Amino acid sequence: MTWWQDRIVAAGKEPVALCLLAFIVTFLLTRLVTRTIRSGRGPFRNNVSSGGVHIHHAVPGLFLLLAGSLTSLASYDSSSLNIAGLCVGAGASLVLDEFALILHLRDVYWAHQGRASVQAVALAGMVMGLTLLGLTPENVDELTDRNAPVRWATAAILLSSFVCCLICAAKGKYRLVVLAAIVPIVAYVGAVRLARPGSPWYRRYAEGSRKQVRARARAGGFDRHVAHRLTWFGDLVAGAPTREDAAAESAERSTLLVASSQADHDEPSRSERVGPDARRT
Repeated sequence: MTWWQDRIVAAGKEPVALCLLAFIVTFLLTRLVTRTIRSGRGPFRNNVSSGGVHIHHAVPGLFLLLAGSLTSLASYDSSSLNIAGLCVGAGASLVLDEFALILHLRDVYWAHQGRASVQAVALAGMVMGLTLLGLTPENVDELTDRNAPVRWATAAILLSSFVCCLICAAKGKYRLVVLAAIVPIVAYVGAVRLARPGSPWYRRYAEGSRKQVRARARAGGFDRHVAHRLTWFGDLVAGAPTREDAAAESAERSTLLVASSQADHDEPSRSERVGPDARRT
């Protein structure tokens, strides 16, 4: 294909393109296999195990990542780099597909916490796509002294965006971390907003404090109007949580909605906060 030869091969982007392709295909195939195992239909009905131990697909993913990394370090020709790109893409997909399991140190693949894996895969795929488009800190040696302020400003923005993404992750706002890969400004917004209930940052608030009440109220409002629309597509591609876990998630969401309504009811009006003397003025 002329387009592939001119835009990818000639530009030296073939390993990255193959990495992204292997990443996407591996994720879709992995989810297809795990969903057939879950449903008990099709050729795949049982998990891979050895001696009664369930071997998660993150294990072969780690080996593929290691093989791809070593191949890229020892490669001097394009063919070896292409093979390394395929190994890294497939290995990264297998590992990130069980990101939630690694994060929680327990099998939450089909729990609602397992949606973090889908978000991690989406984030990594976006980063690979941006790299393929050429958004990389390349050819900085060609910049003149006049461009130095631009270079430092860009570096500062990237660093601050990365820090804000870490804060968003600590506040349980994984969707904003994914979106920040395309629109960095949302990371700054998420970093200054209240944390999601249950997140590490939320636990830093004093128990029963006003911040906790406001955080629960805001989370309830978000879940009521936005969250279910955002999770619909992810569940369509990767599979929805189990019914038991979905019921628990629905109960948790209902609790947040009740907290939101209670917070709105308990929030004093402006006239009540300033007192009767201030109202007369």
